[in-house]
Amino acid sequence: MMNRRDLASLLLAGLATVTLIGGPAAAAEPKTLKVSPHASLRVLDPITTNAYITRNHGYLVYDTLFSMDAGFRPQPQMVQSWTVSDDKLTYDFVLRDGLAFHDGAPVTAEDCVASLQRWAKRDLVGRRLAAATAEMKAVDPRTIRIVLKAPFGQMLQALSKPSSFVPFIMPKRIADTPPDQNITEIVGSGPFKFVAGEFQPGVKVVYERNTAYVPRSEAPSAMAGGKVAKVDRIEWISFPDMQASVNALKKGEIDLIENMTADVKATLDGAADVVIQKRSGKSAATIRFNWSQPPFSDVKVRKAVQLAVSQRDYMDAIIGDEDAYQICPSMFICGTPMESNAGVVGTVEADLAKAKAMLAQSSYKGERVVLITPNIVSFSGLAPLTQQVLRSIGINAEIQTMEWSTFLSRRTLEKPVAEGGWNLANAVFTTLDLYSPLANLNFDARGPGAYTGFVNDPKTEALKNTFAAESDPAKQKAIAEEMQTRAYDQVFYIPLGIYNNFAAYRSNVRNFIDSSIPVFWGIEKN
Repeated sequence: MMNRRDLASLLLAGLATVTLIGGPAAAAEPKTLKVSPHASLRVLDPITTNAYITRNHGYLVYDTLFSMDAGFRPQPQMVQSWTVSDDKLTYDFVLRDGLAFHDGAPVTAEDCVASLQRWAKRDLVGRRLAAATAEMKAVDPRTIRIVLKAPFGQMLQALSKPSSFVPFIMPKRIADTPPDQNITEIVGSGPFKFVAGEFQPGVKVVYERNTAYVPRSEAPSAMAGGKVAKVDRIEWISFPDMQASVNALKKGEIDLIENMTADVKATLDGAADVVIQKRSGKSAATIRFNWSQPPFSDVKVRKAVQLAVSQRDYMDAIIGDEDAYQICPSMFICGTPMESNAGVVGTVEADLAKAKAMLAQSSYKGERVVLITPNIVSFSGLAPLTQQVLRSIGINAEIQTMEWSTFLSRRTLEKPVAEGGWNLANAVFTTLDLYSPLANLNFDARGPGAYTGFVNDPKTEALKNTFAAESDPAKQKAIAEEMQTRAYDQVFYIPLGIYNNFAAYRSNVRNFIDSSIPVFWGIEKN
């Protein structure tokens, strides 16, 4: 017969067995944030493409030496401290202690030098920094030295460039890849790791929290500050259209839509357990001309279109909500240090009579003009209205719609339309791409081989050299105003207004940081 002591021992053993099998030792389920991104991710290299979806991917995986805060001020990120010589020609940057790549290797100054050199071969600001540099080297494992030939007043602004192309830091063995070839291994030192085994191009992307990442202690501000990962896993899931994303959010199949316009927001108003957040960062729509081919090789044809454009008409048509858009003729964006009305012509209100008179003085003789556009949501209302504007003054305009990747490829062509070229296209930028006279791609005036549109204006390129060397804010502003006056006179492009975008997420998601570029550090999910 079993005595009391034996019975107690048996009960205790049974309890221990239960604890071992399914008690407190069981691991908690990872917190996964499911996101509908604004576009499908296919290209993983943030140096070979300026697509925003690849840039956003880059911010999850990589880190930068400096980052731009919400006030457009450069702040140290991977850098702990830096010094500048009295003659402003030598910069020494010391890395934070303990920085490591996702493969466990320490981040060194040599990695940073190789990454900056690769970036500088692709980026407009990077090219100017490289041209001003006599030497860039690793002094020791944690110190980067940049010796200049002449003062470069935009050094910190260059290293903190927030949008495409971003000077992300990669391991040297990867950064040594030629800048016109895609990297084949995604290893950064940022707050999340790319999960290569689960990547389905154009369908799904997976990231896992980098448990070894040591964030800065400062509060997050735009792209700067502490990047604290608070979810274990992020899944980007692509949908065939925005309505499918909206339906998935309503059903709780995803947690967040990172970017949508005001008209899409209206379809979610009043939805149960859904929070809509107006993002302070703005987007800017534009018309971009192909200077390399008739008829827009003729400045009078470009001026005719300029006079026919009304920003209000565009904003009413594609945004609709007056609280979500702003009429802004400043090419360096309203609300930024370089905001100006210098040289403004047209754009705010249309003058069709003057536009038709200007076109009559031009070389245009009724030939077909091809307007190319991608089939993505942020562009959807722009092409039809641009076609209407062109036709209203007598330009024979045709729209050709294509996949995003085809659009990106075709707009680099400098061929006639009959050979697969194009005449004009709309574009959508985040305002972070436009606020700097050096970074604004629409001011790339190097001619053939330059940014799509192939603006050719040596005077503007000379002004950019002057701006790059200047460190006095008042003098920088004066140079920027001269550049804007020149751009309006020669019609580099036509600004169509700026507008807010919105994010939408389930009510159990908190602390989605308000930033022009969607970031996923700081965000929590209950």
